[in-house]
Amino acid sequence: MKKRFNPIKDKSSEIIEFLMASPDMPSDEALRFKLRLSIEEAVENVVRYAYDGGIGWLEVGTSLDHNSLVLTVELRDAGVPFNPLDLPDPDINLPAEERKVGGLGIFLCKKMMDDIHYCYADGNNVLTMTKRI
Repeated sequence: MKKRFNPIKDKSSEIIEFLMASPDMPSDEALRFKLRLSIEEAVENVVRYAYDGGIGWLEVGTSLDHNSLVLTVELRDAGVPFNPLDLPDPDINLPAEERKVGGLGIFLCKKMMDDIHYCYADGNNVLTMTKRI
């Protein structure tokens, strides 16, 4: 299941709801919570930072491998090339006021999902997140 949103400005909620409504999504509430949090963080990052002013497109999709029960969520955009996985993990042992701003969202994605992969191909950022369901 795929869909392209263009432009993406002010469409974070619509994009997130589209992904969460996918027939590939599990019914288990604990899994849905982890998936929703990861999807929200990834989508918000693209909407806020990929394009100047949010004028650009984002293609999102899900797929489920029925044999391995692995759900894949993919986000593809043509914004500024940026690998969020290159950011160092925040030091969550520091008090909040001593931590650097940023990076907590992708850190949460890494913790909630089984695997996250980024590549820049054919002029597009591609973020792929997988979760065994």
